[in-house]
Amino acid sequence: KNSAKAMEKELVTCSLQEKEKTAIDRSQIFQIPQRKDLETKVIVVLGKAGMGKSILVQKICQDWSNGEFSQFEFVFWFDCKISLPEKQYSLKELLLKFFVKPQEGSKEIFEYILQNPDKVLLIFDGFKGLQDHENFPRCSASQPEKDLCSIKELLSGLIQKKILNGCTLLFTARPKDKLYQFVSKVDKTIEIVGFSPQQRELYITKYFEESLYCDSALKLIKECEYLFSHCYSPVMCRFVCFLCETVLEMGEKSLPSTLTEVFLKFFQQKIMFMQTDVTNVTTTKNQENLATLARVAWCLGEKHQSAMKSDLIPSKEVKEFALKYGFFLPFAFPRHSDSEEEEFGCTFSDFVIQNFLCALHLLLAEELKDKNLTKYLSFLSKKKKPYNWLDLMPRFVAGLMFLQDDPCFCSLSNEDEKQSTKKQKTLLKYIRRLQIDTLCPERLLELLCCVYETQNNYLLQHVALRLEPKLSFLGIALTPPDVHVLHSVLKRSRKEFSLDLQNSSIDMQGLQALVSLRNVTSFRASLSDTVRLWKSLEQTKDYELLKASTEKFVLDPFKAKTMKDISDLSDLVEMQEKMMNCVQEASGCTSYEIPAIRNLRKLEFALGPACGLQGLLKLVKILAAFPSLQHLDLDALSENGIGDEGAKSLSEVFPTLTSLETLNLSQNKITDLGAENLAAALPSLSSLKTLSLYNNNICDFGAENLAKVLPAMTSLRVLDVQYNKITGVGAQQLTDSLRKCPQMKNLVMWNPTIPYGVLEHLHQLDSRISV
Repeated sequence: KNSAKAMEKELVTCSLQEKEKTAIDRSQIFQIPQRKDLETKVIVVLGKAGMGKSILVQKICQDWSNGEFSQFEFVFWFDCKISLPEKQYSLKELLLKFFVKPQEGSKEIFEYILQNPDKVLLIFDGFKGLQDHENFPRCSASQPEKDLCSIKELLSGLIQKKILNGCTLLFTARPKDKLYQFVSKVDKTIEIVGFSPQQRELYITKYFEESLYCDSALKLIKECEYLFSHCYSPVMCRFVCFLCETVLEMGEKSLPSTLTEVFLKFFQQKIMFMQTDVTNVTTTKNQENLATLARVAWCLGEKHQSAMKSDLIPSKEVKEFALKYGFFLPFAFPRHSDSEEEEFGCTFSDFVIQNFLCALHLLLAEELKDKNLTKYLSFLSKKKKPYNWLDLMPRFVAGLMFLQDDPCFCSLSNEDEKQSTKKQKTLLKYIRRLQIDTLCPERLLELLCCVYETQNNYLLQHVALRLEPKLSFLGIALTPPDVHVLHSVLKRSRKEFSLDLQNSSIDMQGLQALVSLRNVTSFRASLSDTVRLWKSLEQTKDYELLKASTEKFVLDPFKAKTMKDISDLSDLVEMQEKMMNCVQEASGCTSYEIPAIRNLRKLEFALGPACGLQGLLKLVKILAAFPSLQHLDLDALSENGIGDEGAKSLSEVFPTLTSLETLNLSQNKITDLGAENLAAALPSLSSLKTLSLYNNNICDFGAENLAKVLPAMTSLRVLDVQYNKITGVGAQQLTDSLRKCPQMKNLVMWNPTIPYGVLEHLHQLDSRISV
């Protein structure tokens, strides 16, 4: 349990969503500043399926072969999506027999690798993680040339720097895969987030640049906003372009409205277009082969696999069918030794194709009853999502249920219409009974996406009317298609909504779309994203939406955890000044306050000791901009350590904090000097009720200065100075001053340096003193 909690805490501190979005060039991937060259470097590239992680790896290898990344003399690339045989290897065998077989000099080459690990790059593409942290394998390979280990043990040894210390490791993985157990050993994490709207347009333009439909293709795709949103994924963009090309060639004027229709049409076009002798017999045979292939996809998908050996494929006919239409790609397993025969296999050409075939299997499989289909839709309110490896499959299942009378579906299956109607009723009944208000954000989003794929007006309206007014997607990655679906459903509802979009990685276009909805009356989002949106609206002079979105934005309470948070807060204050000019230009008013700034009541500061003082010095410059600030909390578990310099800087802005009621300066290494500066300015905090200086380094001189100003602090009710270095002398001075403060309710001053008898005596003199 403790180790699990430690990992959870570690993950929170390494959350990608807290990091600044910065585009980097391929050449920067291996640049790690302030890192010892002599130690192993671990780099992780995260990205959802289809984002281009494998393409990136291939490009790195190609660039290296063309002379780039010259710091590496050896590059070894392992495709983890094709399972490595469960055999024992030495490091030498893994690199120079399994991966590549030099014709001669393998001993000398390996010796050179061992002596120059900094010149070695090892790439593990499609890494699924070492799943069980409790049984994390320890590698005991003291002789890398001879000692035999499993693949997991070798990986463990490399990550733990027990083997080939000084090399560079590059892993690519999906964000949900378990990289937790060695997250503390990762030097750099990069996430591929897909195409921006401008990049989508560029890709589509390039795809059609030599086509007759160059001008009309982009227009057609952009008209279908849902499909255009899916084009943020490079793989999806390619599928949409392929289908658009087909549609235009057939003289049709519109694209399908859902992803399910896209792939239904894709499969139908692939099979029908390449089939020269379309007869009833051929069609039936294709349907049978497709059904068998769908079963194969499901069997592999349940095991989180996409590849299999050729001899395990049900029949030669199915294999040829899948290869012919591009649903399968062939590959050869590397040979472990010269005596072994080369083994061949097939892998699904794309994760989306496997997902779609899995959904097709669930609808066509005779052994599955209609009522069992709903369990694969993953709306269940359990913590774990059962089919997250096949994350598109539930959406395809829901979509196919409402497309079973579609001509495309009929050409791929021989299911009768009665069966399809029965399955639709099952889904309708299931969603009607679903307690939508109890779903966690991830499940709710999945439900919305599945219902959207059905394009059933009743279902869409039913879900829209049952959404809670307060919707939180805090920490849930919202992709462009997710945002499109959410926007579409919210627009159908008559309710007013409050959205929490913090740490959701939502793009600016998506944020603008949701914020512009009339029935979204308030929203929270990352400050940097919000300010970026406002700056964009200011540049385009869309003052109406700019004003409306600032009215809806909520900031209170705000917790600053990084220097970036302080910079974003400064940008927000700066934005208010620009807004004054905009409002003046639009309406002639001479003043304007952003409501979020005007209404901020609680500000927590938790930057820790490394940036505490630096961050506070920047924060005090803008504190006066928050007229309603009532609670300023500078106490953090990691201790901010602002010290006397921070206390002095803060005290200088006290006169501007007229609404401040609670000031927490606990655990900040403040000494008598800082207490003296604070005391001189404290009476100017005219509304202050609670002051905490708990666990600092204040001695009797500091206590004396505080005692002097207590009578002048007419609003103060509670003072906490416990766990400092105050002795009986300082305690007596505070007690004497307390007599002149009838408004005070509590003085907490237990200190290890005050004798217990003295404190007890003071408590008897004045019961407001806590023992």
